[in-house]
Amino acid sequence: MTSLDSIRTIGVIGAGQMGSGIAHVCALAGYDVRLSDVDTKTIESALSVIDRNLARQVARGRVGEADKSMAMKRIKTGTQYDMFGDCDVVIEAAIEKEEVKRDIFKKLVPKLKGTAIIASNTSSISITRLAAATDRPGRFIGMHFMNPVPVMSLVELIRGIATEESTFKIIRDLAVALGKTPVAAEDFPAFIVNRILLPMINEAVYTLYEGVGTVEAIDTAMRLGANHPMGPLELADFIGLDVCLSVMQVLYEGLADSKYRPCPLLVKYVEAGWLGRKAGRGFYDYRGEKPVPTR
Repeated sequence: MTSLDSIRTIGVIGAGQMGSGIAHVCALAGYDVRLSDVDTKTIESALSVIDRNLARQVARGRVGEADKSMAMKRIKTGTQYDMFGDCDVVIEAAIEKEEVKRDIFKKLVPKLKGTAIIASNTSSISITRLAAATDRPGRFIGMHFMNPVPVMSLVELIRGIATEESTFKIIRDLAVALGKTPVAAEDFPAFIVNRILLPMINEAVYTLYEGVGTVEAIDTAMRLGANHPMGPLELADFIGLDVCLSVMQVLYEGLADSKYRPCPLLVKYVEAGWLGRKAGRGFYDYRGEKPVPTR
């Protein structure tokens, strides 16, 4: 594969929030999409989310009804890795656990054609290490989309030590074709956005833990005092507290600096299963008519 023109079919592994968003933008940009997940219910949910989000874009005049219909038709789903045999690029968007991702690549690689590029949507894990778990480290790259994918314009592109320049150029061109703005990041723990964002969130949790302010006070202060669209604790709930914790653990272990130590309160919330919006409870309780702070 030598250029963007050779990309026709894109595989997406993982039909959760990120995977469904990636499938949405790829299909809307005219690519045939193969979307897989181990759970058929997750796939069904992803398709309804994509349909709903496309309908929202139609209602806002950003997408035509015919474009929506064509995008939905381009998405094929399944649970087997055989479906990726004709893919030119496969984007892995599974849970942020290295052992899970490595296991996926082990099963995926024998099904791929030799020219296929593998991209990982990891938000924090070493691309060099993940690439080493495949048969094609030169055709492996980090392609970290932001959440929610259809709305956020940034994509971080991360080269591993072995990533070929041609791979970087093709994936950079693909990001642009998807309507995104790519930035290059070096292969350091958590890359650019999460290296800056997650310690801020962790510090907000420490501020709550130490009693400096309540959930409401902290979020109001950062919305009105720093002009953030969302307070850091509300944002943590949106991201998922388990994801926040796992990125902080990658930073703490990878950089060996105590400033990245995950706040014990963040650990406690995750242990309780209070993972944020997706679990109905986090720093806010979402089970009523409107979110209520839990502390």
